[in-house]
Amino acid sequence: MQIELGKQAPGFELPDADEKPVKLSDFRGKNVVLYFYPKDMTPGCTTEACDFRDKHEEFQGADAVIIGISPDPAGRHGKFIEKYGLPFILLSDEEHKAAEAYDVWKLKKNFGKEYMGIERSTFIIDKEGNLVKEWRKVKVKGHVEEALAYVQEQLS
Repeated sequence: MQIELGKQAPGFELPDADEKPVKLSDFRGKNVVLYFYPKDMTPGCTTEACDFRDKHEEFQGADAVIIGISPDPAGRHGKFIEKYGLPFILLSDEEHKAAEAYDVWKLKKNFGKEYMGIERSTFIIDKEGNLVKEWRKVKVKGHVEEALAYVQEQLS
């Protein structure tokens, strides 16, 4: 399935930090800020998660829920949430099905090694479940503010 702006966002069902299944369709009627990140507890991912945490109330004010997805297991998400006081859902995509549906499972290069992993990306899904905005190859600094401005200006 091709992911396309203005079309229905690909659905998924993944376990949260408590191993409870969560579906994208559970959030119909709300704006969804869906962000994919490589790994819990790493510097860039921690900064991004804490930036979303610090703006959480403002996203809520724009009727938006934040959902983070990485290939980490649910238990690791639980530790990440606890350590940094994250007030939003983290989903475990160990088989990278959602990452593939959103075309963020990519060949990466690091220190001369090639491996498959998550390309840091954020997607905004409107209340009807349509994909309305995407950021790919996200640089963490300033990104959460940019996503918040979009939600506040375009969707509220």
